[in-house]
Amino acid sequence: MTLASYLFGIVAAVLIFVVVIEMLRRHQLRERHATWWLIAGTLALVGSVFPVTVTWASRIVGVELPVNLVFFVSLIILFLVCLQQSAELTSLEAKTRTLVEVVAMQDLRIRALEAASASGSAAPAARSDHTERTEQPRPAQPGQLPEAG
Repeated sequence: MTLASYLFGIVAAVLIFVVVIEMLRRHQLRERHATWWLIAGTLALVGSVFPVTVTWASRIVGVELPVNLVFFVSLIILFLVCLQQSAELTSLEAKTRTLVEVVAMQDLRIRALEAASASGSAAPAARSDHTERTEQPRPAQPGQLPEAG
């Protein structure tokens, strides 16, 4: 390993740490998302500072070329990041769907109240105000329409 490649590996690993920590500090990245990037940075730093560890690990695992082990571990880390992002996306889609349903139901209720108010009927609006003060609306479960009250 040449001195230039040795230094390049160390600089790249330190750069990963600096970028991740700065994104955490600016609240552009949450801690649970930064975990995999910090693990990758740690492995890159250890592999850069002590290149013998990569050779040692490849012999233990049975990989002929150490660079193949580096690529495999990198692929696994990226797979785990994608899996974590997919799980988070699925959760956010369910929450968004529920919020859209709640907004649609509230929009229908507002239109009905406005129509009743425009026609001069104050009874539905008064009843609606009374039920809002006495009953607490129950939050809708994901995939379930909220109860119209």
